[in-house]
Amino acid sequence: MADALLAEAERAGARVTVLAVGTWLEQYPRIADRILRGGHDLGNHTMHHLDIAAMDASGAYAEIAECAQRLRTLTGSIGRWFRPSQSHYSTPLIEQESRKVGYPTCVSYDVDSLDYSDPGPDAIVSTVLGLTRPGSIVSLHLGHSSTVTALPAILRGLARRGLRPVTLTELLSP
Repeated sequence: MADALLAEAERAGARVTVLAVGTWLEQYPRIADRILRGGHDLGNHTMHHLDIAAMDASGAYAEIAECAQRLRTLTGSIGRWFRPSQSHYSTPLIEQESRKVGYPTCVSYDVDSLDYSDPGPDAIVSTVLGLTRPGSIVSLHLGHSSTVTALPAILRGLARRGLRPVTLTELLSP
């Protein structure tokens, strides 16, 4: 499904940022190269996708550092972006621990597609197009077939509004 979603994005000329869970990268190690070859960003979304905001400093550090090591092993880099798992926003502790690993910026999103709850493609399209504004960061997930099905309609809807998906690097770089 990840390859199908990336292919849909690429057909429309879109580039995205994949914030990957380390255990997913362990399960599908070739996807890291596929993401980067497609011109997309690849970043860190913790090793096990646990509630990082509920962890102490050493637990949070371990989650971030282990995924960073997985990224480095697969790509030669830890990636530029970190997003906390199971937490919409980072806390000062998460920011401190992510900086120790090498991530100066923790990212979040302002549009939650709710695709992980499998509401169906039409609901995903409606949610994303209804909430997305210039500069929005949209959260979509690679492991849901409805997301793959919804993506072409999302991309067409955004294009009609003069919006195009970009990587976090393009969006947030000066």
